[in-house]
Amino acid sequence: MNDAALRRIWLCADDYGLAEGVNRAIRDLISRGRLNATSVMVIGAAIGRSEVAALQEVAANSPHCAIGLHATLTAPFRPLTMHFRPLDGGLFLPFANLLRAGLLRRLDPEMIEDEVLAQLAAFKPMAGMLGAPKALVLDVLSAQFRKRAARADIPFNPAFAGAYDFSKEPDFAVLMDEFLRELPEGGLVMCHPGFVDQTLRSLDPFTTQREAEHAYLASDRFPALLAANKVTLS
Repeated sequence: MNDAALRRIWLCADDYGLAEGVNRAIRDLISRGRLNATSVMVIGAAIGRSEVAALQEVAANSPHCAIGLHATLTAPFRPLTMHFRPLDGGLFLPFANLLRAGLLRRLDPEMIEDEVLAQLAAFKPMAGMLGAPKALVLDVLSAQFRKRAARADIPFNPAFAGAYDFSKEPDFAVLMDEFLRELPEGGLVMCHPGFVDQTLRSLDPFTTQREAEHAYLASDRFPALLAANKVTLS
């Protein structure tokens, strides 16, 4: 098939650095050419030198894979900046509490900016080495972001997919087909592959479904789905 006839999209694995099992799954999919992006949590529990070096190695052999920052402002993680507030027992607030505080304008924009800049600064040395209700919330929040990004002439993805109710453990193959069907050129799909380990269990309720995502993306069914939808990750 002529590449010009294919829609080019981004498939980004979230949460590199969250846990060793998540990192291994993401690196495996990058090496297979099944991802073309991942986001790194610089304040994650598994972002030591060896994990960064392992990502560096697999990325060096996958030049089409983009690596970016996963800005983190929610529990169960700690801020990099010492003056960040509000906190809950030294940790960021849970997502629902942080969202409520933001909507009520109880967050200090300068503190948010300082924390994001600190995480960006932590990511830059690493980058040098490397060379459904939820969906509705994301849509509402990203609408303002897209407008501001456009005014600042900052490029952004034209569409987003990948949010679903993880707790119901749906068929990920069916979901991916739905995600890809209407996604435009340059659209972004977020995924969350991983292998369950003790670190992941201690930090995130989203566990076994990560293994289901990895199994599908690593299987022969996924390239077939891309071809059927005339989509490429190149």
